[in-house]
Order: sequence, then structure tokens, then C-alpha cells
Amino acid sequence: MRRPASRRNPGAKPHGAPPTATIEIEVPAWDSDGDRSRPNIRAFLLIAAAGGLSLPAAEASAQTSPADGAPQGVVAVGVGMAPDFDGADSVRAIPFAFGTVDLGGADFHLRGLQARADLASDSRLSFGPVVSGRLSRTDADGPVGQLSELDTAIEAGAFVGYQFGGDSAGQGSVLTELTLLHDVSGVHDGLLMTASASYAAVRRPDYVLSFDVQATWADADYATTYFGVSDVESVRSGLPAYSAGHGMRDLGLGVTAGYWFTPSLGVIGRAGAVYLVGDAADSPIVDAGSRWQPTAGVALAYRF
Repeated sequence: MRRPASRRNPGAKPHGAPPTATIEIEVPAWDSDGDRSRPNIRAFLLIAAAGGLSLPAAEASAQTSPADGAPQGVVAVGVGMAPDFDGADSVRAIPFAFGTVDLGGADFHLRGLQARADLASDSRLSFGPVVSGRLSRTDADGPVGQLSELDTAIEAGAFVGYQFGGDSAGQGSVLTELTLLHDVSGVHDGLLMTASASYAAVRRPDYVLSFDVQATWADADYATTYFGVSDVESVRSGLPAYSAGHGMRDLGLGVTAGYWFTPSLGVIGRAGAVYLVGDAADSPIVDAGSRWQPTAGVALAYRF
């Protein structure tokens, strides 16, 4: 059954231009050791988004704003998989969730533990603040397990995006975005910048399909924290000492599809991967793991 077309609010953004993230994000609900007394506040950025874990096709389903101005959005919860840590060659099952709400004057998005608000009133321009979590590295196996453990990092920043082309439903549109995040928790004190683009291949009332790409740059503080090996850690782990500098961190791609069985109930699937490059790829941590960092998930979605 196809969803009846709703009247479009002239001030609403065309959701064929769904925001992509860095990342769109899958978040394990509990700590890596399985201790359910300690909720896990870790997330993926991009792996963003998509790469990373962005969900452009899913957000496109929360399309036109109702004529009465009531909030409209989508929430989805399911299961997924992601690497154990940056550079790992093993994956684990994780909860997979996101949400988006259109309040008329602003759009609010929650992707795992990345939250953002789109404050632009322009139908094609988007910008606003972003707050995100980044995976901790604890209880790793092998030599990496002998390195210093890393707590969950909290990052804050902003994004700006612009949609090009597309029909009235957004099909055929290309959304470009730039996201800047800085650690505010003291874990790595670094800066990351992600450029992404998504293509809305299909935008129908019952089916959506998007493809996306991304590239992430990281500064030396971030790279040293997550991919460096100190002299002390080298002796302890057997890995060679390594100092990572600033530069490109990864290149990513992804695909997202959604199907709506009824006007309110559907399913959303996502698959993506990032490929570590530069100093990150040359790290002994990655040599012991993998440059490919895959993510995937499927979720039951509710549209209101």
C-alpha cells in the first residue's frame, strides 16, 4: 500500500535532499565487556556515513511537513555489525538505531550518538551544530590489547550542506556536506573534517535508495591517539613504535535502501565501508588488523 501524497509546506526542506553524516552511526548499547551495568556511549563517525553510517534514504522518508504544522519524522531500531575498534579486522553485532524529527522551523537528527540540528530555512541549504561520540578502545585482543585503553570521546562542531538538482520528491538530487568536529572530552583533543556527498537514486512513497561517498581528514592529535604506538607501548605490545601525523584518514562509500509496507511501517537497510589511508593505514595497529572497515545494519522503521 502506497502512502498518500501529503501537501508540501512551502517552507519545508525537500527531503529528497536528506542530510548525510559523517557518519552515520551505529552504537553498541553496552560496554565492550558485556557489563550491562555500564551503558556504552560509543559511536561511529562514518565510518559516517556512510561510509560512516549516514542514512540518507531513510531520512528522506520523513518528507513533507504536514499542513497543520505537527511534528513529523522517522524512528528506526534494529541490529547491525561494525569493527571492534578503528583498524580492527574483526566485527561484532551491535544495536542499530536512528531518528529524525521535522518541527517545521528546524530539523533534528539522531544517528547513533551523533545529534545534529538543521537550522537553515532555505530549502536547499542546511547548517547547524553537531555533537557526537567516538568509539572507545578497551579489551582488545592480541598486541593491540596491550596498548593504552581509550575512553569514549565526545566531539562537538558544526556542519553545512547544499542540495543540487532533483525533482519535486528529491529524486536525482545530490547533497554535499562538510562536517567539522573537535574533541571536547580530552580523550584525543583532535580535529576531524569530513566531506560527503549522497545521490538520491530513487524517491518513491514506498521505496527509497541512496548512494554516498565520503573522505575524512584528521589532525595529528587525533591520529597519534588512535593510530600511534609510543615507545613504552611498543615494549609492552611488541608492535613497532609509530607516530602518526595529520592528513587524510579514510575514503568511504555506502548504500541505503528503505521499503514501506504501510504508510507508517517499513524496513531500512544500510551497508558501507571505509578504507583507511595515509598515516592511519601505515599504523602497526592497522597492520595487525585491516584497512577495510565495514559496517551494515537493518532496522524496523516507524514513520509519523
